[in-house]
Amino acid sequence: MSVQAKEIIQTEENHPLKEFQLHLREACELLHYSESVYELLAEPLRFFTVRIPVRMDNGKTEVFTGFRAQHNDAVGPTKGGIRFHPEVTADEVKALAGWMSLKCGIAELPYGGGKGGVICDPRQMSMNELERLSRGYVRAVSQIVGPTKDIPAPDVFTNPQIMAWMMDEYSEIREFESPGFITGKPLALGGSVGRETATSKGLYHIFNLISRMKGIEVGQARVIIQGFGNVGSYLAHFLHAQGAKIVGIGDANGAIFDENGLDIPHMMERRDSFGTVSHLFEKTITNRELLEQPCDILIPAALGGVITAENAERLQCKIVIEAANGPTTAEAEAILQKRDITVVPDILANSGGVIVSYFEWVQNNQGFYWDEETVDKLLREKMEASFRKAYDTMVHYQVDMRKAVYLVAVKRLAEASRVRGWVN
Repeated sequence: MSVQAKEIIQTEENHPLKEFQLHLREACELLHYSESVYELLAEPLRFFTVRIPVRMDNGKTEVFTGFRAQHNDAVGPTKGGIRFHPEVTADEVKALAGWMSLKCGIAELPYGGGKGGVICDPRQMSMNELERLSRGYVRAVSQIVGPTKDIPAPDVFTNPQIMAWMMDEYSEIREFESPGFITGKPLALGGSVGRETATSKGLYHIFNLISRMKGIEVGQARVIIQGFGNVGSYLAHFLHAQGAKIVGIGDANGAIFDENGLDIPHMMERRDSFGTVSHLFEKTITNRELLEQPCDILIPAALGGVITAENAERLQCKIVIEAANGPTTAEAEAILQKRDITVVPDILANSGGVIVSYFEWVQNNQGFYWDEETVDKLLREKMEASFRKAYDTMVHYQVDMRKAVYLVAVKRLAEASRVRGWVN
């Protein structure tokens, strides 16, 4: 178990699939849908477990377990990342696929949700071992994925290089070049400009919108970001450049808090490939302690289930923006609502990644590539439109923002399923 995973375990267990199903049930009841709609959406349409033999550098063969979930393809092909992490579970992958369906729904993308994962620790593997594992995963799932079936992308501890190996393996299996099979690729292989920072830029736009709505001056906001990987570090960079004071940062080994603000440019320069910076500081705290420090906006950007009923009473923020998937449990969110702390749900907040992945897929299919200004403009428009839909739904149904996002997205999935004749 990773150091960070050990730190965030609370007395309350984290069950992401149950969390997804709980909110889905509430949305279906508010929309007066039949039980068949809930049953259709509560679990993936398809779920695969694969075994991947990998020859390690020491000459021995290790067999890894991987998963791929395809939640619902009524709207279009499924879409979703592949994570390499020692704590990957089948239920987590199923929940993430469901959440991805909802992200695509709120952003009005022509996709359903997919997700993949492999139980491994890439931090303990060489580049050669990672390449063999990446290619092995593609071979294991090659019959069920593709540019019109299920389009993978990067996720936790995967990156453009891993996407490149996967695309190359898929192209060899299919015997034709297929850049649209996977997104998050290097630019040299058909990747899109802006994809690496897409999730962070989407969060940046949401940060500005919710701050404005709550009357917080962005240039004076005190921000804590738990997680300094790709998403957390770029978000810190964007917010710091706008004048926000980043008072806390967490990584896999610990956290740093300074009420006077941290030197984000220095930390960006010194972070390693996994976003670790806490070793640069003499005085550190735990990630659990970081979440409870005073700030205006708290952004969990690492693992799920970190805000629980055990610590929700001790949070000292006005707003929680979920950059990670599933960081707030249902019990914790009920406590935060009573305390008048606004939660911007992951389904809305971190959807920038899948939006620009969609842009990459479109460019691959067209064979025509856009400049960064175009990508940034279209991303901002999508994020702002999603936020407006969520806000209008909140007002109409008098619900919190998470329920509002579920309502918008579930409506879209249910309608597509209905006109296909799957439910009534």
